Amino acid sequence: MIAQPPPRQNVLDRRDVLIDGLRGLLPPTGVISEALRLKPYESDGLSAYRQVPLAVVLPETTEQVAAVMQYCHREGIRVVPRGAGTSLSGGALPMEDAIVLGLMRMNAILDIDYHDRCAVVQAGVTNIGITQAVQERGFFYAPDPSSQLACMIGGNVNMNSGGAHCLRYGVTANNLLGLKIVTAQGEIVDIGGAHLDAAGYDWLGLLTGSEGQLAVVTEVTVRILRSPEGARAMLAAFTGNEIAGQCVDAIIGSGIIPVALEFMDRPAIHACEAFAHAGYPLDAEAMLIIEVEGSEAEQDDLLGRIRDICNRFEPISLKVSQSPEESLAIWKGRKGAFGAVGRISPDYLCMDGTIPTSRLPEVLRRIGEMSAAFGLQVANIFHAGDGNLHPLIMFDANDPESFHKAETFGADILRLCVEVGGCLTGEHGVGVEKRDLMGVQFTEAELNQQRRIKTAFDPDWTLNANKVFPLLSAA
Repeated sequence: MIAQPPPRQNVLDRRDVLIDGLRGLLPPTGVISEALRLKPYESDGLSAYRQVPLAVVLPETTEQVAAVMQYCHREGIRVVPRGAGTSLSGGALPMEDAIVLGLMRMNAILDIDYHDRCAVVQAGVTNIGITQAVQERGFFYAPDPSSQLACMIGGNVNMNSGGAHCLRYGVTANNLLGLKIVTAQGEIVDIGGAHLDAAGYDWLGLLTGSEGQLAVVTEVTVRILRSPEGARAMLAAFTGNEIAGQCVDAIIGSGIIPVALEFMDRPAIHACEAFAHAGYPLDAEAMLIIEVEGSEAEQDDLLGRIRDICNRFEPISLKVSQSPEESLAIWKGRKGAFGAVGRISPDYLCMDGTIPTSRLPEVLRRIGEMSAAFGLQVANIFHAGDGNLHPLIMFDANDPESFHKAETFGADILRLCVEVGGCLTGEHGVGVEKRDLMGVQFTEAELNQQRRIKTAFDPDWTLNANKVFPLLSAA
């Protein structure tokens, strides 16, 4: 279990006074301090780790966020920004001496410019909410994490979230134009805007994926894209994980970039089919979901070429969706996969590492060997096209030894990702889950340089403290 950092006792001793001060900055329902009402905020999607915060504040405007940050800076209160709490790395895990700054009430779409193909939204707008706002005019927002029904755009920026269709369209960083942020000192700063490039340093690139360590994101300017003419999905089933991995590498190596190229192994296939009834092949050890888009002629051409590649690996079945309803069912199963695996095991760790696609067969084989060695089942569900792995390690939360083995198993998977030329995280972030593994990928000099950047933005280390970086001797 990752230990919580030492609390700032002077903050805890002044709790009631500090909460009264916060109440004076926000509407009457903007501060939560009662023990029972704080419980829902004690963890994020990595629910194995829990800590009740000092309080929760729920601002509705950037100006209110700025007032809260100024107050916290003055009083020495740590701040943990939070959107929907769907983080799977403990990125929104509270601290005993910190407030949770919840942005879910900042959920307005402020402007849509179809001519320049962008939209300005508050940080609490859901990922899918952006597409829903523009789809009647034939547009969409490309990044689509599996939690897109709930996750919020501010959190997507903080974690640089991806999704199934990011193989073609890119992750959050590739679909942003501007940010409005509030610094640790409570200053409001605009970065970029409704234009392609901004002069000077790439602050947008630095802030995207910074995990709430550098500033609080309150507004986001995103690219919106024209919806494709059409799309079709193909299911390709194989007799083994390594064979499916070889097929993925062959598709990418051929120069074909599908819109999506997803991998599911046998446990995942069975769990998702029981949930979605999508027609997944239950006799397969591994399955690929491959989607292409464009005109009918383009779809036919791409599917034909992909079918030829798949046939080289002797699939046990190939199936192309024949209707929008079939495609929706296929994606319902994949998008609901993490929840569906709960039918197999109510407790699991969802890992997140990235590897070169050429090493996919080897990595899948070694994960299978680790699974046998640890005696823990794994369901593999991930974005195979860009090498973003999401092994789900199943364990018993009521058994401390089982949980410890799952943590160790997950750490070994992440070490393997780095060993083969990949990295510790693809889209879930470091948070507390991978914090103590940062030395596997980075030298101490590299980590110190990153710490200097953190210090430049947040000299007192009050923003989402004790995440991302390995803890030093003094917290």
